[in-house]
Amino acid sequence: MSLAEIVQVSPEMDAWLRETRRLIHVNPELMFEEEATSDLVQKHLTEAGVEYKPGVGGDGRSLYMDAEELKRAGITPGPATGGTGVLGTVVGARGEGPGKTVLLRADMDALPMDEENDVEYKSRNPGKMHACGHDLHTTVLMGVAELLEKNKHRFDGTVKLMFQPGEEGGGGALAMIEDGILEDPKVDAAYALHVSPEHPAGHVSMNHGPRSAAADMFEIHVRGVGGHGAFPQGAVDTVYVAAQIIVGLQEIVSREVAALDQAVLSVTTIHTGTAMNIIPERAVLTGTVRTYDEGVRDLIQKRMTEVAEGIAKAYRAEAEIVYLRGYPSMQNDEETVQIAREACIEVLGEDFVHDSTPMMAGEDMAYVSARVPTCMYSLGVKNEERGIIYPPHHPRFDADEDAIAVGVQSMAAIALRFLEADEA
Repeated sequence: MSLAEIVQVSPEMDAWLRETRRLIHVNPELMFEEEATSDLVQKHLTEAGVEYKPGVGGDGRSLYMDAEELKRAGITPGPATGGTGVLGTVVGARGEGPGKTVLLRADMDALPMDEENDVEYKSRNPGKMHACGHDLHTTVLMGVAELLEKNKHRFDGTVKLMFQPGEEGGGGALAMIEDGILEDPKVDAAYALHVSPEHPAGHVSMNHGPRSAAADMFEIHVRGVGGHGAFPQGAVDTVYVAAQIIVGLQEIVSREVAALDQAVLSVTTIHTGTAMNIIPERAVLTGTVRTYDEGVRDLIQKRMTEVAEGIAKAYRAEAEIVYLRGYPSMQNDEETVQIAREACIEVLGEDFVHDSTPMMAGEDMAYVSARVPTCMYSLGVKNEERGIIYPPHHPRFDADEDAIAVGVQSMAAIALRFLEADEA
């Protein structure tokens, strides 16, 4: 029996996968609230005969963000353990040796936004939407768990199934690591997938080297002197100062970061003012910084503080910056990627496996990749005929459900190939 035949998804399983993805999609849960999703995962693992441990991990922000900066930002992290994470375990039963250990990961949380799609499985929870495909990721890993449990006689070793909370800014992966998921037995390699509208369903893509960027956040509080809009000479105009700070920040990337180093600095919100004839006393800017190199990351943080404070002082105002370091850059290991590529070519065909490029999005799988060889690959979900073309985090994001079975096949095949499973 070939690898493609072993990981074949039956029509019955395909129907279940589609139904399950929709069930999760209509009931999106924000980070650290994934109770119903976690319960659904546990129910399926029980039915599939897969052993699991609930309550793994939690809020990871206290593990990677500076405590003082969190306090200044008004963020009080929750506990880093006892959360909604689930760790499933499939132990091989071939009986020829201890074997290796591979970790497979799916994130479960949704985003705080309203869905604009007009579909029967549209989110029923106002202000919450699975706009990043985590509903599909979770469904895929549940399918993989079932396939691997049925085929555990083909391999030795252990497959760890990481159903993770809080990826969207909560560092749930790091919290699960702190809870020991990479140990006992020690993980030798890790794999994850992420939906992508770059390719249609049936296609995957991957690369080695940088996969995602370090994702930092900032707030800049500008304080001046309020006054009447008709008499600016009696005020210190925070709107004007904030505008100058924005211009100055953009010059950090264009003038101080080397041309061959990649970085993005985006001011995304400006909050100030109450009326058209009042010069406001305060203004707040927020945004994000994305980098691949830690040296560039350090430079931008340092210069942002100097530029904001210096410009404010020049205009008789004050500026205070709150800089929260988010996830680090994620790196795909070359050998681990090659195993995934070969397995996907064997199962899907060479024409359906592509090279990808690094992204500036953030990803807390980076904490796993910093500890064990890791590969995150992209699963195509585009369907132009149905208008499924929008990127993750868009209110009209959706996924072609034909991709779910492809995700199950590819991830199961990768795990079996890594564990050197028998095909007889």
